[in-house]
Amino acid sequence: MKRPIPYGHQWIDKSDIQAVIQALKSDWITQGPKVREFERKAAKYCGAKYAVALSSGTAALQAAYLVTGIKKGDEVITSPLTFVATANAIVYCGGKPIFVDIQEDTLNINPKEIKKKVNKKTKAIAIIDFAGHPCDLNEIKRIVRKHNLLIIEDAAHSLGSEYKGKKIGSISDMTIFSFHPVKVITTGEGGMVVTNNKKFCEKLKILRHHGIVKKPKKGNWYYGVENPGYNFRLTDFQSALGINQLRKIDNFIKKRREIVAKYNRAFKDIKEIIIPTEKDYVKSAWHIYVIQLKLDKVKVSRKKIFNELQKRGIGVQVHYIPIHLQPFYRKRFGYKKGDFPTVERYYQRAITLPLFPKMTDKQINRVIKTVKKVIGFYKINKK
Repeated sequence: MKRPIPYGHQWIDKSDIQAVIQALKSDWITQGPKVREFERKAAKYCGAKYAVALSSGTAALQAAYLVTGIKKGDEVITSPLTFVATANAIVYCGGKPIFVDIQEDTLNINPKEIKKKVNKKTKAIAIIDFAGHPCDLNEIKRIVRKHNLLIIEDAAHSLGSEYKGKKIGSISDMTIFSFHPVKVITTGEGGMVVTNNKKFCEKLKILRHHGIVKKPKKGNWYYGVENPGYNFRLTDFQSALGINQLRKIDNFIKKRREIVAKYNRAFKDIKEIIIPTEKDYVKSAWHIYVIQLKLDKVKVSRKKIFNELQKRGIGVQVHYIPIHLQPFYRKRFGYKKGDFPTVERYYQRAITLPLFPKMTDKQINRVIKTVKKVIGFYKINKK
């Protein structure tokens, strides 16, 4: 049997390994000069003034919500089409996630639906750049300016993406990145917040280190904790990997976009498939490639096609089960099936195909051939 093709995979080469070895041989193992270097280079790449590295993308989300001042009784408007961390981190702070439906084409949060949900309890809007496609940031900025809100951008999928010629990370009040192995670049686990707000930056750095503030005037040993923080620190050897990965990011994105172009050419004329959208005013980093099945034409469930692709060694996934359908969010906040028709319809049809920069032409062609074969089989048999 042929080796399965995963839906995503890191690309670690000899230069990455050497960078980590050098960091491990240095005097710094936890937080040191490599963390600061990674932050400087990431901020520069994104066109932001400041960057704060943290232990994970989830930690970055929670830290951003906390320094925004989100607390019990506050509401944050967000999309149900995201990994659970986006909403979970709001709950950690005592806030309430207010979900709204998505746009049919980009699968991003729908600004028209945001407008309907803004009220006196709304503190921020947490947007998600689904699959690497930036949200309509200008439209969302008009909403937040009108109501004096903040934009927290979950850009776990979109490091390196561009919106109207600007890099993601340079536009929103705070932008969050993830460096999980399937993301655009990796540090193993790790995350980052980039911002142009100096106060947010300073608060984030204190929060990630237990809330500790050094006070040299009282003695070089002295520190004070005015508000308890967390251990959200990234290590130096992880940062060394991140620095080296960042050097290669443009090539990673180039390869992702080349694979997407091949997929689009192969699938665009298949009547049973909806291929993903990229608006002309964005450049997506293409974290994932999601097709949607036209179930009325295929005549079988997504589950059958999904299982058949997996049986044939294609490591498909589903991104994501809408958060409002998760047991916790149903029970705690009263969300139910039918609340958000567009995202639920998408969920019933979505299959994520393998996409990672190290994919070979042979693997890409195997994915294309297998998808066509499976779709063709069910088209003919309709069972």
